[in-house]
Amino acid sequence: MKIITAKTYMQKLTGLMGKKNINYGMFFPGVSSIHTFFMKESIDVIGLNDAMIVTSIYENVKPNKILILKNANHTLELPKGESKRYHIGQKVKF
Repeated sequence: MKIITAKTYMQKLTGLMGKKNINYGMFFPGVSSIHTFFMKESIDVIGLNDAMIVTSIYENVKPNKILILKNANHTLELPKGESKRYHIGQKVKF
């Protein structure tokens, strides 16, 4: 799956907002809390530490929610259902 890294402030602020039929993920370095305001569909969210180890997994996060990812330094947003390929303690590479 294609993963896009949010590098700018605006990319980090908007992320997947307003997108439909999401078929890629977004990586947010240095971000450990997110919101799903203005999202058009549910997503899966994965928290990663600095070693890129999965520390938390949130499935089917609906629009208009706020998440603080436990023990995470970075966030990976994925299309709904894609987090099933990951598990706590897994090292992530992309």
